[in-house]
Amino acid sequence: MESIPDNKTSILVVDDDVGLLLSIKATLVSSGMPEPALVSESSRVMELVRGHHFQLVLLDLIMPHPSGMDILQQLEEEFPDIECVIITAVDKISTAVQAMKFGAYDYLVKPINREKLIIVINRALERYCLRHRLDSFHERQLFSDLRQPLAFKDMVAHDEAMALVFYQAEAVAPTDYNIIITGESGTGKEMLAHIIHNMSHRSQSLFLAVNIAAFSNTLFEDEFFGHTKGAYTGAVNEKKGFFEEAQGGTLFLDEITELELSLQAKLLRVIQERELYRLGSTKARNVDIRIICAANRDIQEEIRKGLFRKDLFYRLNISNIHIPALRERRDDILPLAHHFLKIHAEKNKKEIDSLAPDLADRLLEYPFPGNVRELENIIAAAILLEKGKILTLPSAFGLTHSSAQHPKEDVLALEEVEKRHILGVLKVTSGNRTRAAKILGIGLRTLQRKLKTCGDSTITPQ
Repeated sequence: MESIPDNKTSILVVDDDVGLLLSIKATLVSSGMPEPALVSESSRVMELVRGHHFQLVLLDLIMPHPSGMDILQQLEEEFPDIECVIITAVDKISTAVQAMKFGAYDYLVKPINREKLIIVINRALERYCLRHRLDSFHERQLFSDLRQPLAFKDMVAHDEAMALVFYQAEAVAPTDYNIIITGESGTGKEMLAHIIHNMSHRSQSLFLAVNIAAFSNTLFEDEFFGHTKGAYTGAVNEKKGFFEEAQGGTLFLDEITELELSLQAKLLRVIQERELYRLGSTKARNVDIRIICAANRDIQEEIRKGLFRKDLFYRLNISNIHIPALRERRDDILPLAHHFLKIHAEKNKKEIDSLAPDLADRLLEYPFPGNVRELENIIAAAILLEKGKILTLPSAFGLTHSSAQHPKEDVLALEEVEKRHILGVLKVTSGNRTRAAKILGIGLRTLQRKLKTCGDSTITPQ
């Protein structure tokens, strides 16, 4: 069977079951979508795709030669911009992962649920339009390209590298796509996630930020899924989990790579089925949330190590935004420093209105391993110590001064620069690790680990 509508259509449905083809056609047309093109012979697919401007191919996996997986690979190689949704009779994780690896947007298991079919098709077409919009611009963006520049007013940025980040955020915000924001610790991933939420249609609902690293296996299920009264000893009342608390809004999952493998499967199920069961309950509860994740580690590397599930990654990484490190956008350093100066001077009731030229030079030369968070903490700590009206910084902080005075600084490894800065801050705090960790913008455990790595034993633990 082969049916191509007279009017141009954006959808091609491929299945050797003619009855299913007609059923999908009836479902789409009755829901107000354009009549799709239909084909039952898999050998005809590539010729049809080359002759028409399809945006989405709905593709059955189990078909005579060529198979659906073979066609999917061909489409990915020849037409990578076309979205593909797989139809399969077998709900196997390995098959789904392989299909998504070859570029599939999503997969549907037979018998196909009508409502889910419409939702998946609409989202796939929406992503096609979004990707084309993003691809129509080069990597270099201007802040003047933004349609809602005021949405980013709290995220100080002057460097062009951030213009692209803001543009991507603005483009994806109106959608319901799950997003992974990548970047080193301290670059502002949670702030960007909050901005995306505020620009979305979910802005009137809750933005809930959760650090995955803070939850053990035991706590995760209770905190995320909630429980019924009597679910376990001590469960004297019903409790909503984070998924339900964020209903209608956005759930921000920080440090997503810290999630244990056994718990990744539970998160995947919630994303796929859009429902959950509280602990102690057999009643399914609908979940309507958008998930934005943050990762400061390379997720692909975690996948290669077997520490992160591919299928979960594909579900979360519908859109990806990478925030460059502060050392990669040096035009932002002084504007941010002045921004933090104003905030913390007012907070501490000090009349400090400018940076000493020497401090400005040192900030511009320093690589900021802790990024924006570290810069803020340096400024905040300096303000606490400053007694004049111009902000200076004790030399013990260890920031690079100038290449003339320190000719070898520019060839030091980043780890060595970080080590010197940590030791400088510890000198300023008289060895108080708790205070030093706060100034550095890292946790006490992280500081202790870094000190152990660099072999320092000269500072007395406090």
